Amino acid sequence: MYTTEPENEHLEDENVQSSTAPQILKAGDADEHEENKEPILSETEETKPEMEKEGSCPPQGTLNKAITNGVMLFMIWCVTWSFSGSSVFPGGSLFGVLTIFYSSIIGGKLVEIIRIPSVPQLPPLLGMLLAGFTIRNVPYLSDRVWISNTVSSTLRSTALTIVLVRAGLGLDPQALKRLKRVCLRLSMGPCLMEACSAAVISHYLMKFPWQWAFLLGFVVGAVSPAVIVPSMLRLQEKGYGVEKGIPTLLIAASSLDDIVAITGYNTCYSIVFSSGSELSNILTSFRDVVIGVVSGVVLGIFARYFPSRDQGKLPLKRAFLILSMCITAVLGGHHIGSHAAGGLCTLALSFVAGTGWAKEKIKVQKIIAATWNIFQPLLFGLVGAEVSVASLKSNAIGICVTNMSLALLIRISSTFVLMSFAGFNFKEKIFIAFSWMPKATVQINQAILLLLFLREEWTNRKVAECKYPKERQ
Repeated sequence: MYTTEPENEHLEDENVQSSTAPQILKAGDADEHEENKEPILSETEETKPEMEKEGSCPPQGTLNKAITNGVMLFMIWCVTWSFSGSSVFPGGSLFGVLTIFYSSIIGGKLVEIIRIPSVPQLPPLLGMLLAGFTIRNVPYLSDRVWISNTVSSTLRSTALTIVLVRAGLGLDPQALKRLKRVCLRLSMGPCLMEACSAAVISHYLMKFPWQWAFLLGFVVGAVSPAVIVPSMLRLQEKGYGVEKGIPTLLIAASSLDDIVAITGYNTCYSIVFSSGSELSNILTSFRDVVIGVVSGVVLGIFARYFPSRDQGKLPLKRAFLILSMCITAVLGGHHIGSHAAGGLCTLALSFVAGTGWAKEKIKVQKIIAATWNIFQPLLFGLVGAEVSVASLKSNAIGICVTNMSLALLIRISSTFVLMSFAGFNFKEKIFIAFSWMPKATVQINQAILLLLFLREEWTNRKVAECKYPKERQ
């Protein structure tokens, strides 16, 4: 009896252990099943929106985005109509601005989609230019899309100001200090060579007087920072040419090149149309340059410390402050007749302010770049809309193309020669020389100002002849 009881107890213990073991295993299997069940549910939950995107009601994905953007564009038109009234209808100035803006965006996207084998991707600005050109020269569209010269000039000047702000913020102080002599040669030499060569060619080929010939020379002698600056900033972000400072060199020189061209244009403009002496007109131009540089440095030092670093949304406040100052300087300079001072003030202001922001400058640059994405379609669309095929004569086109081509060849050659003693290799000199070719915004602005002045003078003469015909005889 004593020997059998321990054995029975042992058997009972084994039965209890064997009975509890499956329960533990079942519980463990259940826990594992629950753990495995969670990712399955999460995967189905994650794939659920994707399945909804494929459905047609309500639309999702690309179709939803397209409808949303279309409604947003339509609401922009509605809000503009609620403020301005009939000017957003066909024939109004705001209707023309909105039409060119939307058409330029569509043209830029279409050019991005077009892919030609063995050919680099075409830039979107080409589609923007073609959109404005098409609107101006198609009969039905040109009759209904109209923009006043004042609005067009203001928008182009604002877009050019944003380009100059990006140029000033994108300058590398160390590279600029190292290449200051080269930058000075590149900004002045090719511009003056092209202006003088265009003046000589137009004098003998187009029979222009010397004053008008040099006026035309400085119109075509500038490069387009709206083309050069964004391209160089993209190359700088990718690291191309950064070691030798080529992007910084071209960004700084393109801005200074425009200042030289605008200063020379204003000087010749004053000589042709002003009654004062030539020396006083030249001194006035240099005075505008000095005012622009000094005011830009002073405002740039102010923008370094205001707003202070302890304020919230610092990049947004800095971007707004610098944009408002620069746009006021450029447009205000146009109102008072000092066209060169505004551009120089913008370049100096953004450069001086950016040197005091250290790494925080990148956030401000991103905000300025987003602003440029809005004004870029307006700028190139309006530039394309200024070209009217109907007003051009067949023989004039050939003469103008010959004049510009010869002057451009001289510019490229002089640029290559000036860069021969700057420490660049052959490929880099070729790249810099051909980077100095773009023409667009500055030429259009100067030509429009000249044409407006001539039209005003012609109108005043006609009115005077109608009022005093006998005295005129």
